[in-house]
Amino acid sequence: MTSRTTVADRLAGALGAVLGTSELPVRLRGWDGSVTGPAGAPVVAVNSRRALRRMVWAPGELGLARAYVAGEMDIEDDVFATFAALRTAGRLTQDGPAAQTTWRERLSLLGTALRLGAIGPEPAPPAEESAVERRGHRHSRHRDAAAISHHYDVGNDFYELVLGPSMVYSCAVWATPQTGLDAAQEAKLDLVCRKLGLTEGTRLLDVGCGWGSMAIHAAQRYGAVVVGVTLSEEQARMARKRVAEAGLTDKIDIRVQDYREIDDEPFDAISSIGMAEHVGRAEMPRYAAQLARLLRPGGRLLNHAIAWNAGRSVVRPDSFIGRYVFPDGELLNLGETVGFLESVEMEVLDVEALRQHYALTLRAWVDRLEENWDAAVAATSEGRARVWRLYMAASALTFESGEMGVNQVLLQKRGGGQHPPLRRDAWL
Repeated sequence: MTSRTTVADRLAGALGAVLGTSELPVRLRGWDGSVTGPAGAPVVAVNSRRALRRMVWAPGELGLARAYVAGEMDIEDDVFATFAALRTAGRLTQDGPAAQTTWRERLSLLGTALRLGAIGPEPAPPAEESAVERRGHRHSRHRDAAAISHHYDVGNDFYELVLGPSMVYSCAVWATPQTGLDAAQEAKLDLVCRKLGLTEGTRLLDVGCGWGSMAIHAAQRYGAVVVGVTLSEEQARMARKRVAEAGLTDKIDIRVQDYREIDDEPFDAISSIGMAEHVGRAEMPRYAAQLARLLRPGGRLLNHAIAWNAGRSVVRPDSFIGRYVFPDGELLNLGETVGFLESVEMEVLDVEALRQHYALTLRAWVDRLEENWDAAVAATSEGRARVWRLYMAASALTFESGEMGVNQVLLQKRGGGQHPPLRRDAWL
């Protein structure tokens, strides 16, 4: 007697075609309840034919991501173990060039969809997908504002649940893995202040100031006078509220302003933490020149940015990250970033790699999202919460593997008769 081919069996072939493997790395549950795949492997549930239809129309990372964001596919086990298993197939990458499905694999997908009744028009993307690419020229001021709004204007309540009281949305600095997220974020802010040599009355520009955490820390702990700029209206509104509650309105000015429009130099120090990723390679010479122009001779700049390791840099517009998380984002490698910054009369004082710290930070954010899942969904949407869960968990694995890094580059503008310390002791 021959065994019946189940929905899960057919879906296994479809997923294998997308992943480019004949050995499925996860266990699959079909919409009819059937299960197939290696025993003990993480379980992925395909809840509807619509998920398969998305794979037919977008056979790769984007089709799978759309199905997951829409709730047509689900993860039944640990999110990190599941994504780690899927990545072993080799075709799912955080970004950068990815192998494409062959025509044979596409025909196999189409045949599976025919057998399972999943043929039909292309489903509309989930509402959480970005339409920024239709907003004019790439990295124009209008389009950059739209890209920032897509990522950051999703509700301050949602970000509070994920980030916690620190409201810092960049890599923390951990003394040990047991440090705790809030303490690690405070340590990062303090490290930046020490690297910049902030003292009472120092005029600091915080480019991409987020919800004001760096500005508040610099003003409270070091007496700095701070201008913070962001393109996010929601961030600025909350940052101003936090500044007022801290009694620092005389020391901190929060603006909704493009960094290219700042004209009230000079500043004694500039911090750019997690902002350069939005600038774009074509705009990097202008970014470097503008920050150098705004800085007084002898002033310091700290540029904290994610980098592709091994020379990769482009965020593909058809990738999950490009469509759902960072539209128009571009990640340069460390050498490129240093080259642009050195070309404008800036001397490199220090470079610190924090790759492992970002993996710990992302895992902590995922933990907070999972702990507050119902509240996070209520604060934004289930699709948006799914986007952040997928993006943060996958990113943690990418940092752990060494594919991505994050670096703090400290520079000093030439002139001013000021010499940096002989060793790092001044800020360690």
